[in-house]
Amino acid sequence: MNLVDCKSALKTLNSGLPIIFPTDTLPAIGCLPKFSNIIYKFKKRDRNKPLILMGSEYKHLIDYVHESAKKDYENIASKYWPGALTIVVPASEKQTVNLTSNDLTIGLRIPNSCIAKSLLRETGPLLTSSANISGFKGSITAEGIALDFPSVKIYGPIPWEKSSGKASTIIFWKKSGNWRLIREGEVLVKELH
Repeated sequence: MNLVDCKSALKTLNSGLPIIFPTDTLPAIGCLPKFSNIIYKFKKRDRNKPLILMGSEYKHLIDYVHESAKKDYENIASKYWPGALTIVVPASEKQTVNLTSNDLTIGLRIPNSCIAKSLLRETGPLLTSSANISGFKGSITAEGIALDFPSVKIYGPIPWEKSSGKASTIIFWKKSGNWRLIREGEVLVKELH
């Protein structure tokens, strides 16, 4: 298993390669936004499926949110983050180079994981997906994930803190004050219409 500490993780990310790290839901594979193609390659993921941008706090992600959705984003983010909620909003015009969606939206999340947040404080936001080969159920342990991704570095120390093993709730911003549920998870959002 290729275990790395924070300094080695930064070096790996800056070289264009992904790392695997724990979150409060499922382990993630992540990379710096400018290297998003690498996750699709390692996961064998359909390029039409967008990735999620994770950060250590919601203020670090606000520049990715289009002006029209900022007020609603801040309202939801301040209530439900950190946690198992992914918020899909229109992307800021300044950040379209980091998009992996075809509809100019971006999925954002702040995990409720001390290890993930400490890593993200050092790296800045990372584009992420669950650490599994697309179409297959992945492991939730570092040892199991290392079998699927033998060449990808894994953020330590291990064992990782306990996670839920369930995917996050995903909500989509439709218009001011109006959210739609995309995927049900642990978090119940009472602002949905």
